[in-house]
Amino acid sequence: MLETSSITTIAHVIELAVAPVFLLSGIGAMLAVMTNRLSRVVDRARRVESKLSAGTNNEVAVRAELAILVRRARLISLSIGLCTSTALLISAVIVSLFLSAFLRFDAALLVSLLFIAAMLAFIVALLCFLREVLLATAGLRFGRSG
Repeated sequence: MLETSSITTIAHVIELAVAPVFLLSGIGAMLAVMTNRLSRVVDRARRVESKLSAGTNNEVAVRAELAILVRRARLISLSIGLCTSTALLISAVIVSLFLSAFLRFDAALLVSLLFIAAMLAFIVALLCFLREVLLATAGLRFGRSG
């Protein structure tokens, strides 16, 4: 049977770990959005490549669109990689919290550094994602012919 102080310690660690767990679920949602966008870019690239292999009249425009799709895919892939790194770093924060409670060491510096690294990775991921969205919308032509 666990001592009352051990149960209190575990309960406190669980309280501390709740916020990072919610952060993980938000990152998971972002990953779902990003992978969906990546699959749409890949599908569009396949359609554009088929136009190119079919011998389209406007090969320059098709190659330009393909180049944009390549840039978009790279940005989304980078964003997915950074979000995955963020999730791994947040998971490491949670593990560190529990290990410090069980092994009785001060993990304040480790947790702080891991969390800062996670937030920096997430910021860069969001910036890459924003750049991809801006790149995707730059060529939109609503209500115009052509």
